[in-house]
Amino acid sequence: MNIYQHIAHNKQKTWVFLLVSFALVVGIGYLIQYFSGTGWEVTIIATAFALTSNFVSYFHGDKMALAMNGAKEIKKEDLPYLWNMVENLCISQGMPMPRVYVIHDDAMNAFATGRNPQKASVAFTTGIINGLQNEELEGVIAHELSHIQNYDTRLMTIVAAAIGVIMVMIDMTWRFGGMRSGDSDKKASPVLLVIGIALIILAPLIGQMIQLAISRKREFLADASGALMTRYPQGLANALQKISAQAKPLTKVNHGTAHLFISNPFGGEKMK
Repeated sequence: MNIYQHIAHNKQKTWVFLLVSFALVVGIGYLIQYFSGTGWEVTIIATAFALTSNFVSYFHGDKMALAMNGAKEIKKEDLPYLWNMVENLCISQGMPMPRVYVIHDDAMNAFATGRNPQKASVAFTTGIINGLQNEELEGVIAHELSHIQNYDTRLMTIVAAAIGVIMVMIDMTWRFGGMRSGDSDKKASPVLLVIGIALIILAPLIGQMIQLAISRKREFLADASGALMTRYPQGLANALQKISAQAKPLTKVNHGTAHLFISNPFGGEKMK
């Protein structure tokens, strides 16, 4: 698969995932309506919620991912060392300059997000900025810029936002299943309670399952594309060795955005 086929495949997978997440949210809404004995308004609300969430995740999912991880946007004067590296690599590739963000955390990590190269952002922890040599940091930046070029970020951003929406629906299932009041029309639903408990237990695994469903080829391609971008593959290789050796968890981390990072934000081995 060449780069153009990979980009086309990523675009197709994005729309497939949007449809699947839409169907899942509507399906959970129907389960709540069916087992709780409420009217069709629950399914109608779930459908509206799914449509709205897909719209928001597509157009604003990058902002959500950045906010969830405490990323702060910087300008050139704030950190010229990092800014110039990003800008020089973008100029060399003829690609738009993404917004640059910094996460104030000692852990070595980074990620890219955005639905296309014109609406992209890259974020780096202070740990990775201070802990890597010039060539190593440049390799990491090139890797993340490659994700933007290859439209990996569109798919990864949609996944991150959709997981959050699914978590909300899981919480709603639990709440509806456990409804109790003096109103005889609002009795607890044992079936919904069981479904809610099962979903809550499985919730931490959902992000990992979705991550595995996304082809790991994108990471190998980003590594190769990044090496071509810098003309120094050893820089990224050395960076990954240092990141893996540190394996320090981020202070602020979210299951829904974990798959965006170059390294496991919960600590451990390289994720991507």
